[in-house]
Amino acid sequence: MEGKKFQRFIKRIIDIVVSLIVLLLFLPLWIIVATLIKATSKGPVFFLQERPGLNKQIFKVYKFRTMKLGSDKMVKGQEVMKDDDRVTGIGKLLRRTKIDEIPQVLNVLKGEMSLVGPRPERISSLSDYDDEISKRLNMSPGMTGLAQVSGNIYLSLEGRYKFDVYYVENFSVWLDLKIILRTVGVVLFGEDRYVNRCLVDIKLGAKEVAATKEETVSK
Repeated sequence: MEGKKFQRFIKRIIDIVVSLIVLLLFLPLWIIVATLIKATSKGPVFFLQERPGLNKQIFKVYKFRTMKLGSDKMVKGQEVMKDDDRVTGIGKLLRRTKIDEIPQVLNVLKGEMSLVGPRPERISSLSDYDDEISKRLNMSPGMTGLAQVSGNIYLSLEGRYKFDVYYVENFSVWLDLKIILRTVGVVLFGEDRYVNRCLVDIKLGAKEVAATKEETVSK
């Protein structure tokens, strides 16, 4: 990473500029979403949870609350699927459009997160990390990432880790820009549209991805 200090500097500048723009432009949306959350379910507007960031530093991630109270205590590695009954009515829309992630621009402005990087996991997941997986902690976690634009929930946990490690080892501002553009497509068309349409080749077997997708759809 030493040879990429300038690119990391540019990455931070992009993080600050884009986050400020999003914060200002979407302020009216924040008010509307907050009102809908309070009107349709009991509980706070925001969901805060401690997550490990760069070099395992713990921070609190911000999200709009999309689940019923108490639903955040999930089994480690268990994904929230489209028809999960733990998700509120408005929460399904927020998760589908990724609007629930918008408050994380505050984490980005604070330097705890970046626009692009490995998604922050729960602290309990750290106990399963080996030396290879731990590489994903060598960069700040992101609002979106390589795994999120390559199938995300249709990938196995191991598959997502492979994308995260690849990103850390091959980071560039150009790759960040491609991930951001692909994220727009994910928001518009859904994660399933990009299964087997990876931005990079990490030697992830197509059969594994396809099998995971079929298993998820059949549930």
